[in-house]
Amino acid sequence: MNSTHIPGLSEFLYDYRRMALRPEPGTRAVLKGSFDFSAEYREMVKIQDSYDLLIRVPAEFPRDLPSVMETSRRIPRDGKHHVNQDGTLCLGGRPRLILLLSKTPTLIGYAENCLVPYLYNMSHKLKYGGSFPFDDLAHGFPGELEDCADLFNLKSSDQAKYALELLGIKKRHANKYPCPCGCRLRLGRCRFNSRLREFRQIASRSWFRSLGKSK
Repeated sequence: MNSTHIPGLSEFLYDYRRMALRPEPGTRAVLKGSFDFSAEYREMVKIQDSYDLLIRVPAEFPRDLPSVMETSRRIPRDGKHHVNQDGTLCLGGRPRLILLLSKTPTLIGYAENCLVPYLYNMSHKLKYGGSFPFDDLAHGFPGELEDCADLFNLKSSDQAKYALELLGIKKRHANKYPCPCGCRLRLGRCRFNSRLREFRQIASRSWFRSLGKSK
């Protein structure tokens, strides 16, 4: 698919003028350069900063998330700063990110709602020390499950993992299984089904199946 068809690409290149398209076979689009941002959250200090980034936009965008690498290595690779083993940045729980992206399903929406908050978090910690100003999830899939439990309003990570497994199979089959919320009803008879239905509309079954197999 042609990179010019990526929703929000022109706005992204206008707002982040030191980022540019770079050719890469087999990828819908690659953006590389200096990502300059200015942000302020929750009445905290305003931060202006820049990171050298490489952003790979998948063919399924916006029903799949871009991957982001920080090429200048300002962010420590010590397991404490949310950098994955493959060098990509862990911007947060992927189900939450795909939900955020679905609200503004464009590249500029991804930058503003997913990427900039992560970079603000990092810049604040690198400059001022201490803990991250935003919620700090446990690294990797365990932290993602904790976030999913909160996102789905479930009581445990095991329930969240089960909910993700149900999102990975066909709806008509999933509806016959016990509901993850613990109500003892089948999923198809519980109002929790509407929550999972929302996620089925924003990502594919294969995307949800992939969550536990990576990172």
